[in-house]
Amino acid sequence: MPLSNETRVRAREIVARYPKPRSALLPMLHLVQAEEGYVSPAGIALCAEELGLTKAEVGAVATFYTMYKRRPAGDWLVSVCTNTVCGFLGGDAIFDRLCGHLGVGHDQTTADGTITLEHAECLAACDYAPVVTVNYEFYDQQTADSALRLVEDLQAGRRPAPTRGAPLCTFAEASRQLAGFADTRDGAVAAGPSGGPTLAGARLAMQRRETAPPYPEGSPGAKAVAASGDGWKATEAVGAAPVQPSRVQPSSHDAPLSTSASDGADPAPAGSGLAKGSDVATAAKPGSPDADRKES
Repeated sequence: MPLSNETRVRAREIVARYPKPRSALLPMLHLVQAEEGYVSPAGIALCAEELGLTKAEVGAVATFYTMYKRRPAGDWLVSVCTNTVCGFLGGDAIFDRLCGHLGVGHDQTTADGTITLEHAECLAACDYAPVVTVNYEFYDQQTADSALRLVEDLQAGRRPAPTRGAPLCTFAEASRQLAGFADTRDGAVAAGPSGGPTLAGARLAMQRRETAPPYPEGSPGAKAVAASGDGWKATEAVGAAPVQPSRVQPSSHDAPLSTSASDGADPAPAGSGLAKGSDVATAAKPGSPDADRKES
């Protein structure tokens, strides 16, 4: 069955955002998923036609990422993290309880088509383990009992408020947002601040006066810092004792984390440390003064 003309119009809106049409493929796949509930053969054909790709090229991308479903998903995609931390703290028990209650296994949808259950390798929220998401919204620190109540609410037509983030929406609505179309519901962008576990590392770094080294003089990063002014104070995000204005410095993947600093170390110069709203301390480059410091 061909997709609607409205979907094709929106697909072309997505393509217009990019200098190269094929760059639009990922959001376009979310768009067709919003209409079909999965990446259907018709959706693959539309993407291929609009982007000048072969169906094989589109299919290769659609089957690589787990967020693109190969069968119709329910209104509520319930993902249970069963990776190491969540698994040890109860994720496996949560998944088993939901499997028994819903009568489905991994990547299966209930007979009424409303709930799809999956176990996830990681939901990037280890500090709130065990974690469950519904259509990618977080329900933190769950137990088998609380997760069961969550699913029962969904089955009863209720939309329980996530622990943090935007109000819960359906899988189709979430897919449309992932395609780059705004969520126009009241309060959709009025999510609360980061929780305590998220900011714990930043607070500890501020208390220890840990910083990252500044950008090299004349580098693009240094120029960006100089142009941004003094409004990026990390203390505004974490409520710690005031320090000099500071910002995140990108670090290479092989740079060791700097977790030590002298209690009496000087405040960081402008152009180093934590960004406004940042939840993490940045890595010290090997050989830098910060990398050589010893914890007192």
